[in-house]
Amino acid sequence: MEDKKLRVEDYMIRDVISIPGDFTVQQAIDKLTHTEFHGLPVTDKGRLIGFVTAKELLRNINRPEAKIRSIIRRGTYSVSPDMDLDDAARVLFRYGLRNVPVINEKGMLIGIISNLDVVRSHIERATPNKVLMVKTFLEKKHGISIVVKRRVIPIEELRPTQWEVFADELLGRQEEIKRGLVEPIIVVQKRDYYLLVDGHHRVLAAKQMGVKQFSAVVLQPDRDVELGMEKTAKEHGLNTLDDVKIIDASHHPLVEITTRLLKDEGR
Repeated sequence: MEDKKLRVEDYMIRDVISIPGDFTVQQAIDKLTHTEFHGLPVTDKGRLIGFVTAKELLRNINRPEAKIRSIIRRGTYSVSPDMDLDDAARVLFRYGLRNVPVINEKGMLIGIISNLDVVRSHIERATPNKVLMVKTFLEKKHGISIVVKRRVIPIEELRPTQWEVFADELLGRQEEIKRGLVEPIIVVQKRDYYLLVDGHHRVLAAKQMGVKQFSAVVLQPDRDVELGMEKTAKEHGLNTLDDVKIIDASHHPLVEITTRLLKDEGR
């Protein structure tokens, strides 16, 4: 079966922050500094007329009363909501853009798509293959049939199967969560809890941030059986997320490998 093509509208941000063309440079600076963006779309009654970047504002910082429409080029790169997401990614990377406005057939600003949104889409594309691998393995191993569901579940109902995580990795995952760059966890539904199969760093990072729920792919077996990973978890005394050891003294293996490569290059 051919994968469904993702479109810009599937990942674009719809609540767009924009400024009118008659804003002054100072007003635009004040607006931009209170956002997480590096530039803002410029509109005239909702119609996109351009885009102002932080660089353009810096170049005109000595002209605080100048109108934005007088310092920008009219027109800018834009994409449509029904454009293939991969094509939008090419626009972003080809022209070195962090984000690009999304307009409808009338030229009205309806969203914005960023390179982070593109990265997020690729992260989410990896989930189905991972889920299929886990599902197939468990079905063959235990002679069961599994139904896959997608839902948001309480973190407190999770039972871990991994007995240690790395503190530095938790910090990295917290940044991913803040930016929305995180794939759902994978769990197996039991009678009164969910067995966490994949996503321990994500969940523990979220827990430290005070998050109470997490998006999950739930594997629902047709009958209750004790899984191998569940038995191993019990042997390690894992009943709640608080039983998982957070290692502060060492780095995640990926970080160690990267650091070693950088040191080797510096010789």
